[in-house]
Amino acid sequence: MREAHPVEQAVGMRYYVSDADGIGGHLREHPADFRVREIEAFDAEPIDADPGAYPHVVCRATLRNWDTNDFARALSDRLGISRERVSWAGTKDKRAVTTQLISIDGVDPEDLPDLDGVDLAVVGRAGRPVLFGDLLGNAFEVVVRDPDGPDRVEGITAELADFAGREDGTVAVPNYFGQQRFGSRRPVTHEVGLAIARGDWKAAVLAYVGNPSEREPADTREARAFVDETHDWAGALERMPATLGFERAMLHRLAEGADGPEDYREALEAVPTNLQQLFVNAAQSYVFNLILSERLERGLPFHEPVPGDVVCFAADGAGDVVVPDTDRLQRVTADRLETVSRHCERGRAFVTAPLVGTETALGDGEPGEIERAVLEDLDLAPEDFDRPGEFGSAGTRRAVQVRTDLTVDRDPLTFAFALPKGSYATVLLREYCKRDPSAL
Repeated sequence: MREAHPVEQAVGMRYYVSDADGIGGHLREHPADFRVREIEAFDAEPIDADPGAYPHVVCRATLRNWDTNDFARALSDRLGISRERVSWAGTKDKRAVTTQLISIDGVDPEDLPDLDGVDLAVVGRAGRPVLFGDLLGNAFEVVVRDPDGPDRVEGITAELADFAGREDGTVAVPNYFGQQRFGSRRPVTHEVGLAIARGDWKAAVLAYVGNPSEREPADTREARAFVDETHDWAGALERMPATLGFERAMLHRLAEGADGPEDYREALEAVPTNLQQLFVNAAQSYVFNLILSERLERGLPFHEPVPGDVVCFAADGAGDVVVPDTDRLQRVTADRLETVSRHCERGRAFVTAPLVGTETALGDGEPGEIERAVLEDLDLAPEDFDRPGEFGSAGTRRAVQVRTDLTVDRDPLTFAFALPKGSYATVLLREYCKRDPSAL
């Protein structure tokens, strides 16, 4: 185990589990270097099914260098419909070639437009839209360009196989939330969410609108620094680049002149609801990452439980990718330890940690001690997530380890693997590259 890159440590990923030096290199030199294919979990009726009963046209979309939200907006604009009528199961990276299911409400398949970098294949019809989470996971093929030490792959793989704690040749890593969760260039979404959970709405706004990063352009840094120094919202609005629409939306609200807690909350509500939710989710993810890092530091296992852990069981019928079902939880007591450990060894159960919210039950024993210590250090408690609107969260739990079969090909160096939904390819690849996450 070795210390992670400082940018990763800032979002709670304090360690690599492999001690071997990294291979270096970089990802996404070309979109085709990062291929993602959804492992689908959505059934459609034939395309000639009754449109009245099945109004949603389901398509398999292959996107090259498209952000999913931008694609949905462009598609709806071309069709002349509301963006809300386009839906999908999982948001994908832009600098990639991605294949995923989408649904479009109330359109004729023959009206689907041609878009550059998009291949739309009609799958059928459905009575409801494809919803977020309607997938088992994702299969990845990722090329690492210009590696410094490709010969180190085997040593890292051996260490990750040891961390898996199994005899079947799989590899495993801590199920960290990757850098994308917090902002790849400027990881601040968790800082906004932490301030929201503490009820400090002004600090939340300042964390998002101010708080300059060295990784940003000079004009953006200057605008954010002006915010921090003056709290002059109208002056900041004049300086904030037009490309930063969410920041400008908050500043527009504050420039009206009010200065109470409700005004700062309303400024945060000026951004889309999914971003409001992301702030709180990022705070939960940061806490989760810290808990995993502390578990690593204490030497507690990830592949099997200790007394006090809470495990979840595998979802039924998950197919090739085993998906943890966090609705099926069990506390691990000393007298149940051996039985639950066997379930974990066979891939039927998973050790979990909390995504803290109002209904989160913390663990017992040493795992619970870790969870409570992390929350205390952050001046947080589960009840702090009882906030209005999109800023509240009941919480859940998440597996602490993610395992996968891994294939590595040479020339070019290519990693092929599959992960359950919610897990990050970059969290596996960081163990190999061990470099600034901006290269991932």
